[in-house]
Amino acid sequence: MHAVLGCGTSGYFAAEKLKESKKDIIIVDNDKTRVESLKERGFSTVIQGDITDIKTLKAAGVANVEAALILTTDLELNLKAARAVKDLNDTVAIVVRAKKDSTSEDFKDMDIDLVIYPSYVVAEKAIESLKELELRRRLKHLKKVIKDAGEKALAIVLQDNPDPDAIASGMSLKRIAETLNIQSDLIYGGEIGHEENKALVNLLGLTLIPSVKVRDIRDYGKIALIESSVPGVNNFLPKGTRIDIIIDHHPFDDKINVEYWDIRPELGAASTILTEYFVSLDIDITEDLATALLYGIKTDTNNFTRATTSDDLKAVAMLYPKASQELLIKIETPLMSTETLDILSEAIRNRKIKGSFLLSNVGFIRDRDTLPQAAEYLLNLEGISTVLVYGIGKNVIYLSGRNKDIRINLGDIMNNAFGNIGQAGGHATAAAAKISLGLFGIVKDKTSLLKLVEEAISSRFFEAVGIEEKSD
Repeated sequence: MHAVLGCGTSGYFAAEKLKESKKDIIIVDNDKTRVESLKERGFSTVIQGDITDIKTLKAAGVANVEAALILTTDLELNLKAARAVKDLNDTVAIVVRAKKDSTSEDFKDMDIDLVIYPSYVVAEKAIESLKELELRRRLKHLKKVIKDAGEKALAIVLQDNPDPDAIASGMSLKRIAETLNIQSDLIYGGEIGHEENKALVNLLGLTLIPSVKVRDIRDYGKIALIESSVPGVNNFLPKGTRIDIIIDHHPFDDKINVEYWDIRPELGAASTILTEYFVSLDIDITEDLATALLYGIKTDTNNFTRATTSDDLKAVAMLYPKASQELLIKIETPLMSTETLDILSEAIRNRKIKGSFLLSNVGFIRDRDTLPQAAEYLLNLEGISTVLVYGIGKNVIYLSGRNKDIRINLGDIMNNAFGNIGQAGGHATAAAAKISLGLFGIVKDKTSLLKLVEEAISSRFFEAVGIEEKSD
């Protein structure tokens, strides 16, 4: 139960908010007309009386409340009321409104839990409103760009080998396009190889088009790029392809020139951005969408332990009641393929440890999505804080890293080590790279090739970390 003592404008709005939250409320106010008005507005326990009088407060039941809000414009009255409440029950949490020019000295020796400074509240509300206004203006522009696709439709291009965050974000942009009567296709390069990713697509009945089935991407009216920001970098698009929309949360090139872009490296997942879009556009979030978005945030933040912000958690709070927990369990616990098990076995067998670093060459692979699974598993080993697992695919060396050492930014290390000979990057705790096998010349013997790759990867990685590599 909560008490509102003095029910002027601020007190009334506070009481309304408490009522919306299904809280039991006691209101005490000295104005007879105001008391009658409050009763007419549906407040059942409204007492007329002096908010500084202990007998009045006791009779009203204030001694039994959890918290008391004292929000009149008279600071002296508020402080007297606070003392009276504390005399009744010193465990009650007390919130008091200050004057515009109040200082901490005004509350010296007062046992008050929270002081509300009106000017600060106004400033915070102004900033919050500005953020909402900017998002609405941004989304107005996004809708225009999508509508301009017309009958040629919108191509929603996901990052290569799309993860749950990319898939969920693509689904969401497709839903927004649907509300504008614009047809769209979800297109991806590489493979959907991770077992959980396959489960997500299959259980939600999604239609994703492999890039090899797209005759010419330029046939689409507009192109959106999800979880990637440069054509040809972690996506199948030819370099120089015109992009119209970019939505991503990875570090980006500040030379981006597109009609619409929303890139927020400070966020843990792109799914957080799309959740904000749904709320601002007042589009209903279906159970399937909520499940996908929630899973996208969960995986990209490693169960909310990696680069998770208050905005990510706010999105989770919005999505959780709408998502299907049964579906989430099915997605998160798919059957493990024999290839995944084999690669995990190779990663364990071939591990090389130097201090808290673990590197493992798993040899030749068909599914690159097995690498991050192996890296995450090996990161659980005692004494290990940074893991790099790599393997050779078709003409490409794939690398996946995981890190829990707060002193290390793995994304920067991967870029420094391999960026000048391939594509590399990521976050402090998760990063990846790929290098063309052509750099190793014409080496036909597989054993020799594996050895050359291992020496090159190990040498470059430890040089970037700042560790001199020596034979164990």
